[in-house]
Amino acid sequence: MTEKSRPILSVGDLNRAIAESLTEQFEFVMVSGEVSNFKAYDSGHWYFSLKDEEGQIRCVMFRGKNLQVGFMPQSGDQVEVSASVSMYVPRGDVQLTIHALRKAGLGGLYEAFLKLKDKLAKAGLFDEERKRAIPSHPKAIAIVTSTQAAALKDVLTTLARRAPQIPIFIYPTLVQGADASAGIIKAIQKANDDGLAEVILLVRGGGSIEDLWAFNDEQLAHTIASSDIPIISGVGHETDFTIADFVADLRAPTPTGAAELATPKREQLLQELKSYQDTITQRLEQRLEREAQTLDQISLKLKHALPNPERMREQIGQWQQRLSQGVRVYLENLKRNQAHWLSQLETLNPQRTLERGYAVILDENQKAARLPSDIREDEDYIIKLASGEVATRFDKPSK
Repeated sequence: MTEKSRPILSVGDLNRAIAESLTEQFEFVMVSGEVSNFKAYDSGHWYFSLKDEEGQIRCVMFRGKNLQVGFMPQSGDQVEVSASVSMYVPRGDVQLTIHALRKAGLGGLYEAFLKLKDKLAKAGLFDEERKRAIPSHPKAIAIVTSTQAAALKDVLTTLARRAPQIPIFIYPTLVQGADASAGIIKAIQKANDDGLAEVILLVRGGGSIEDLWAFNDEQLAHTIASSDIPIISGVGHETDFTIADFVADLRAPTPTGAAELATPKREQLLQELKSYQDTITQRLEQRLEREAQTLDQISLKLKHALPNPERMREQIGQWQQRLSQGVRVYLENLKRNQAHWLSQLETLNPQRTLERGYAVILDENQKAARLPSDIREDEDYIIKLASGEVATRFDKPSK
């Protein structure tokens, strides 16, 4: 074919021909590189580039695919992707259309995570219908975590600030390593057997996929799903996802977030009580207005229909007296109920328990001693009283 006989293509036709050729030649490729210029659009689609020392290429991962990733990539992350090569015709840019993405070097673990996630999802463990409601005002809270974890301190601080009146029960376990999954399972089962709490917080701080791997255990997932007590998971950071997060009744982005989701603020309780009081007052006023209007209507009818106005005025007076008496009794009951609830709130204040002559023995970690076995000789303790505290140490009793 001579140059003159060759067809003249438009730019769009040429780009489409190149796109078809690329798709046919590179239907499926595996590529590794560093994420650059990552952007997540409101549509849910991800746009970024993959680069290394020798070059870079544009990438797109559509929402239907990236929902399966399990973490939010950041610029600088080393990742591995499976993709097809295509061209974005309007700009003439060669790009990768990504079907799967994982962190580089973690292929085996990540593939195992995705496989188990898919298996449990098909089994219905992630279904919203089977998840239990979290109590809005729990009578007690259980915490399953390591006593050495920084997350425990954050959770206890948050609980003390938001709801100091709620008792806390700690079920210690390893949260990392080969034996961690079994330990977490036993702790959850123990909390269920004790039946002391109305909600369980399963928490630990952030880490790599290896650090959090104990929470990707299949048996642990079934234990969480079969728990009689609702479970809030607060594992890792906001971008960390584990199997435990998907099967838990509620996922919190952080351990602190789990504590916040489990407890109402004291101020919130007072606001609710004030709201109830305002509602009762409003309804009472409306009732009084209706009764007054009804009384006016009856009075008017009596004036026109009955031949004995004196007798009717006497009856009206009796009705007014009965109505006033009923309103007074209703108001007195309302005040008694209000006083009762205020007294209940005051009773739940731990400070009042101390003022009655009780004391709390705290170890150096601010953990309260509950059993004689909690007291160890030659260790420092603080006896917290109603006003102030005293440092002390217990010696071994003489025989």
